Amino acid sequence: MWNCLIVLVERAMFVLYGSRFAFRVNMAAPLVPLQRFCKLASLHVCGRRRLWSSSVATPPSLYKRLLLALTQRFYDVEILLNWRSQLKSQALQKKNAYYHYTQEHYGDNVASAYFILNMHGSFRYAGQSEWFRSDSSGKFSWDFVNQKDSLLEEVDLGHTVINQMGLGNLVGNPLRTLSLRGCHEVDDWALARLHVFQDTLEELDISCCPHITIGGLAALRNLKGLHRLNVSSLPRLGSPGLVIIMLEEMLPLCQVTAKGYDLSLTQLGGN
Repeated sequence: MWNCLIVLVERAMFVLYGSRFAFRVNMAAPLVPLQRFCKLASLHVCGRRRLWSSSVATPPSLYKRLLLALTQRFYDVEILLNWRSQLKSQALQKKNAYYHYTQEHYGDNVASAYFILNMHGSFRYAGQSEWFRSDSSGKFSWDFVNQKDSLLEEVDLGHTVINQMGLGNLVGNPLRTLSLRGCHEVDDWALARLHVFQDTLEELDISCCPHITIGGLAALRNLKGLHRLNVSSLPRLGSPGLVIIMLEEMLPLCQVTAKGYDLSLTQLGGN
């Protein structure tokens, strides 16, 4: 019986793969277990299938191989992304940390000036025409340390990473002009923090800030001395025409600038 089965398998292999892959059955063949024999045959078939598939199909592209590697390392990639997000959050908090040591030893004005320059922003003291700002490499002049009694009047922190926490470094200065244009970390909570400048602030630029909504703009009602307000290109602002009307009623003495919106009557009527 063993010989018959082995002969049948050998003939099948000979028909499929040719004489060079035929198994030579000797006198000791009846002693070879059939399970081992079939296992060798199946391994040989799998090897031939791989050879056929590799010869016919084209190799996968680099993009597909990269996706395959990422799927095989899904949890590792997820851990790396979470780790990167935590590092980014820690760096942002460190950048906006309160300058307590500088404030304690040099006063509010010097601490605010130091914070602004580290943020790659610029400022101007009251009664002076010169602006203090850092260069492209982040270096700046330390002459502001000698002006402890000078008050910050105009501050430009546009396109920086300032957030609600960082605005605490500006408290204590009678700011007249503040620009937060294009700040991706400025949100509704940061606008609510601006009430500390309600007695002095006259110009405010919060255009191109992607996280500001109508809720944050409603917090500006405390800035009664505001004369100019720029709310252009706020992507999360729904019904901009109605929002501008609300701002003009809320701040009747303020000139509101709003560009980059569809303020047609059709848009207003649709909402």
